[in-house]
Amino acid sequence: MKTFRLITAGFFFAAIFAVSTFAQTANAGKIAVINTLAFDADKEGITKYVAASKTLDNEFKPVQAELQAMATKLQALQTELQTAQTNAQKSPNVPIDTKGLQAKATQYEEMGRQFKFKQEDAKAKYDNRRGVVLSPVLQDIGRAMQEFAKQKGYMLILDGAKLDESGFILAVGDDKVDVTKEFITFYNARPAGTASTASPK
Repeated sequence: MKTFRLITAGFFFAAIFAVSTFAQTANAGKIAVINTLAFDADKEGITKYVAASKTLDNEFKPVQAELQAMATKLQALQTELQTAQTNAQKSPNVPIDTKGLQAKATQYEEMGRQFKFKQEDAKAKYDNRRGVVLSPVLQDIGRAMQEFAKQKGYMLILDGAKLDESGFILAVGDDKVDVTKEFITFYNARPAGTASTASPK
């Protein structure tokens, strides 16, 4: 699904993950892998998580649009200043509107500071709301994963996304080890839990 692009905000999933005990449990029971990055797929992901994420993104659409508009203006000013500089180098004898260019340079610097401030402020607010909106869903997913592990007899479920990111997984010889789709189907079929999307105050 689409994420809030102008603000870097990665989602953290609390998976059942214990590499330190891997060797001890490898022979004690079945081990499975779930790729938590698949949870936010629009059509094949966890419905409740996708809905909560969309609610969060929609809440921040106005500030995203504002930041995008500012970024576009900054890019236009930067291009104009660079073009003027290039033209001055190519034609040093052609008169230049020094005051006008200086005014634009000042405008560019001021707008850049405003953009940085708004971006940082928006990120802080987004991160705060992300915790409020997504935490109940993630906690519910965590409980469901525990339930899933018990029902299926898994001793350990590893987060495939984190393992892949760290380079821990080099290959998976048995497709049955990856139970991502199975878990998503299991979760989506469960009765509505306690997880809910919090409205902004």
